[in-house]
Amino acid sequence: MTVKTKKHADPALAETRRNQVLCAAAECFKRKGYHGAGMAEISKTAGMSAGHIYNYFASKEAIIESIIQRDMEEMISLFQEFGDKPGDLIAILVDSLDEAVERHTNAEKSKALHLEMLSEAARNDKIASLLQQSDTHARHEMRKLLVGSRGALKKATEREVDARIEVMFSMIGGLLLRRVLNPSLDKKGILLALRPAMKTLLLPFEEK
Repeated sequence: MTVKTKKHADPALAETRRNQVLCAAAECFKRKGYHGAGMAEISKTAGMSAGHIYNYFASKEAIIESIIQRDMEEMISLFQEFGDKPGDLIAILVDSLDEAVERHTNAEKSKALHLEMLSEAARNDKIASLLQQSDTHARHEMRKLLVGSRGALKKATEREVDARIEVMFSMIGGLLLRRVLNPSLDKKGILLALRPAMKTLLLPFEEK
């Protein structure tokens, strides 16, 4: 059965209600997982009826799709912020690692939800496609920074730049898994090793 969402006379209020549902759903997914959290629990956490939620989202899958879309928009905004900051771009990116490490190792933030979305992606082709699109956008935004006027990799080949980005994203994204496997992960120690490694990836390799 296809559920059609309702058109809203007040777009600002509708956006507020949508965000209310998304925050409630994210909390439920973190607690009970995608399949364990039903619409009844989401509606209770959001403080509105399930019928009311269907005015904004056609299904539970549509909710997680919107969460992925919201995360992607926040990510793009973050990369644009890096590009707009004055000063040395490499220093800006290296300085941002503190926040990146915190975000990828903090159980109260995105860790549990992101793992749940990755788990669902293994079974749900649509969710997998959305996550892949988000990753593609992230790599595109990083590539623009690295080969742009303030980047240091303007002379590097496209293949080399792409490979460096994959390694950077693997180092940061992999912290998610490391935090699960090693709850006592030393974040300060990670940063001591991560900063020079990231700086190396942001600079041209010396020719031999």
